[in-house]
Amino acid sequence: MTAPVFVVDSLEGVGPGSIIDVTGAEGRHAVSVRRLQSGEDVVLTDGRGRGAAGVVLSASGKDHLVVEPFEFPVEPEPSPRITVVQALPKGDRGELAVETMTETGVDAVVPWSAARCITQWKGDRGLKALAKWRATAREAGKQSRRLRFPEVADAATTKQVAALLAKADFAAVLHEERDYGSEPLATAELPAEGEIVLVVGPEGGVSPEELALFEEAGAKAYRLGRTVLRTSTAGTAATALLLGRTGRWS
Repeated sequence: MTAPVFVVDSLEGVGPGSIIDVTGAEGRHAVSVRRLQSGEDVVLTDGRGRGAAGVVLSASGKDHLVVEPFEFPVEPEPSPRITVVQALPKGDRGELAVETMTETGVDAVVPWSAARCITQWKGDRGLKALAKWRATAREAGKQSRRLRFPEVADAATTKQVAALLAKADFAAVLHEERDYGSEPLATAELPAEGEIVLVVGPEGGVSPEELALFEEAGAKAYRLGRTVLRTSTAGTAATALLLGRTGRWS
């Protein structure tokens, strides 16, 4: 079994001979929940690509873990970078989407209030939902042993999504209907570097007006396969396909 991962605020200046104190929520999880003991292996990360793999020197109280690191892995900046614009699903399916996309390897998630979304983020409710998405990405990053966690951006409007697509090196909108000229994503010509931005619509689909705006921004419609996936699983399937085709999984 691989060593568990815990998040620290910073690993700046950490190197051979360093001793790291893990306290707060992460220390409590390590000491009181995981019940780690002296001599056990752990990995610490700042979630921004830096890691420190080492051994537990001591676990005391309810939330104080002391670690001596021996290895200092670095997860490089991804290339090409994959961003998924995720329309807001119903219930907790948004958190499911963020969790599985993070475990698969997505680099950024942009929540999108599409015209046909039943769920809308407004006021305190929207802030709480966004906080849940970000907490989910953090926990899924730890679970999947990532050193670089995906960024979960603020919720975007349709115009903001169009602007994001316009800057991308490859811009795609998942759409199952062939009438819109959708091509297989599996045969699309992908860039070797830069930014890939993929839009996943809501359960009711991307509206014709949204499609037109996205096409003006340079995006094309693509389909995954013969089956129609839920909005909460389509982004994960597409991310896996892109990671395989761009060589990031090789």
